[in-house]
Amino acid sequence: MSSRFLLSLLVAASALLGSCTSGPDSSGLVTTSDIPFTIEGRLFFERDDGSPITDIGIEIADDDSTRTRGLMQRVTIPDSLGMLFIFDRQQTQSFWMANTPHALDIIFVNADSQIVDIAKYTRPFSPLSITSKAPSLYVVEVKAGFTDTWGITETDRVRWE
Repeated sequence: MSSRFLLSLLVAASALLGSCTSGPDSSGLVTTSDIPFTIEGRLFFERDDGSPITDIGIEIADDDSTRTRGLMQRVTIPDSLGMLFIFDRQQTQSFWMANTPHALDIIFVNADSQIVDIAKYTRPFSPLSITSKAPSLYVVEVKAGFTDTWGITETDRVRWE
């Protein structure tokens, strides 16, 4: 093999690997090979007594368009990121996994910031509705297994900045 060919191959491989990385850039975007996450704040999970559990970067869905799209068509969902859905009124919320290629944990939160229900390991691409057991004003979507990893349960709380 010629050294020029090897050099060209190394340059091409470096460019390919560089385009597959993910992480926040200076604008707050997390770049991936699919729809990028826009980090708009941090969400903190806490026990009912206020002791911290963990926190994640969040993208906020607070209008019909962003709530409808949610995490659909996201090829990559980093462990440290999620989406916070903010609704206009507290009520039973219903979600579906259509066009969502990864299982999620869907966390339903009431107006007092208390977790009232968790749908764990939801089925990717499912047309079935996932409905909260109790009225909620907020919903948090994270990668499946997140709530088990951190021991997050109903009665824990969330807050965000």
